[in-house]
Amino acid sequence: MGSVQTPIGIRSSALLETSCGYLLQELQMIWDEVGDDQFEREKVLLDIEQECLDVYRRKVDNANISRARLHQELADSEAEFTHLLLLLDERSLTGRPEKMAGTLKEQLESIAPALTEMRIRKEERVKQFRAVQGQIQKISAEIAGQSEYNDLSSNVLVNGNDLSQKKLEEYQNELQRLQNEKIERLQKVENYISMIRSLAAMLGTDSSLIITKVHPSLNVLSGLSKNISDSILEKLSSTVRSLEADKKAWLEKLHQLGKALTNLWNLMDTPQKDRVRFSNVTALISLSSEDISTPGSLTLDIIQQAETEVRRLDQLKASKMKELFLRKQIDLEEICKRSHMEIPSRLEMESIMKLMNSGEIDHADLLTSMNKQITQAQEEASSRKAIMEKVEKWILARDEERWLEEYSRDDNRYSVSRGAHKNLRRAERARVMVNKIPALVDMLIAKTKSWEEERKKPFLYDEVPLFAMLEEYNLLRKERDEEKQRQREKKKVQNQVPVGQENVFVLRPSTSSKRLSDRSLNGGFNNATPVDRKSSLGIQQLVSTPINTPQQSISLLKESKKEHHTKIISRSRFAFHPGDDSASVVSSFSGPFSP
Repeated sequence: MGSVQTPIGIRSSALLETSCGYLLQELQMIWDEVGDDQFEREKVLLDIEQECLDVYRRKVDNANISRARLHQELADSEAEFTHLLLLLDERSLTGRPEKMAGTLKEQLESIAPALTEMRIRKEERVKQFRAVQGQIQKISAEIAGQSEYNDLSSNVLVNGNDLSQKKLEEYQNELQRLQNEKIERLQKVENYISMIRSLAAMLGTDSSLIITKVHPSLNVLSGLSKNISDSILEKLSSTVRSLEADKKAWLEKLHQLGKALTNLWNLMDTPQKDRVRFSNVTALISLSSEDISTPGSLTLDIIQQAETEVRRLDQLKASKMKELFLRKQIDLEEICKRSHMEIPSRLEMESIMKLMNSGEIDHADLLTSMNKQITQAQEEASSRKAIMEKVEKWILARDEERWLEEYSRDDNRYSVSRGAHKNLRRAERARVMVNKIPALVDMLIAKTKSWEEERKKPFLYDEVPLFAMLEEYNLLRKERDEEKQRQREKKKVQNQVPVGQENVFVLRPSTSSKRLSDRSLNGGFNNATPVDRKSSLGIQQLVSTPINTPQQSISLLKESKKEHHTKIISRSRFAFHPGDDSASVVSSFSGPFSP
């Protein structure tokens, strides 16, 4: 037999009616048996009804409270969900139902997963904020120089009123900026440390002590995080500036020492092998502070060694001044002799030597003046070189011309004898050279004029004006050519005389030479200056005397000009007067040499 399932409310009501009726019947039976009156029975029934009402009322109240609580929970859940959406700046959540239906418990169950998801998101967002803000505080503390910062993310206070992604990005941007600043500061610190190490290596000091003195964390061996605060950067910058100032000061000191060494070496002609030891010092003279980066190039030891060497050379200088002066004097005389320029007076040099021995003249200034004179003499010799080469050619050509004249007067020059063919070849070469003499002399005159106009002084060859020598040579050559022409004409006339009278008109071989000498001495240079007249005497001897070498020609000129040489010596800039002081000697000695 099948049973029909009835609703729970109907079953409860039927069961209640059945149990209450059964109990009421049982109660009626008890009352009948006991004999209670009707009033008592009514009172008991009323009490029973009142108690039943109270029970129902309590149940209904409890049910209402439970329903209100569910409504409140549902409202709170929706409010919390909405708040989390706003807090996290989320527009919506995919898992949240758009429209809720069903009982309150069903609605709560439908919103619970979305609310849980939002709560999880909030916790994650808070963790992100805490991590970012913790990094920001840590880097800020490092930049501020707070090396004892406690890196505990749990201690970071997160503002729970704004957990949006936008706010998080702002914190992340701030963190990125601080990280970039930290990187830049670390790079600055590393650059400063590198500069300190480089400068310390050049100056020969311990870089680790310098760096540790700035801050212990900057030392690699400390194991601490590098302090990158503004104060540390300023200390590092100040340390670098101080080291650079020391570098410049020490370099300037080495510049002075290097120049002093170079001057002393040059002053005393120190051999190159003795200079090698301090070549590292002299090599710095032309370098600036920015050009030097070699470790150990500017140490105090190098400075002290250079100072010691300068003191030693200063002490040695005084004993070598006399030797150096004599050596430079010899060099100057050799330059003057090679270029046939005026040689300084021996008397004046001896006077200067006496001043040196007495200490009345500064050795360094004197040698500097000597060096200047040598330089000027070398420059003068260089400017005379082209003219001197032409003069030597002219003298050689003049010797060949003289030999050719003697050879032409030799009646046996065409005879068959030993060596005659060599003389013939030499005569041919001599004629070629002699034919070039006029052009050579004209070129020498032009070059000499140009040189004298440029230098504003005469060109002297062994104290004789070269221009006067050349002009006189041209005049003598012209007179000689005219004399030869007259001789040729006389010879033609003699050849027309009868043979019987031929011996009457024979000319002596020396007539032309004698007439040339008399003419040149008496009528050639009546209007010339004393120097020109003396040079003419030398030229005449040079022309009329058989000389084989240029040196012999020059010696004749010098012998013929003894008186003029004495006057030039007396007018020389190097003349020393006993009444002059040492300063006047140095000033007169510092003038250029005239050739």
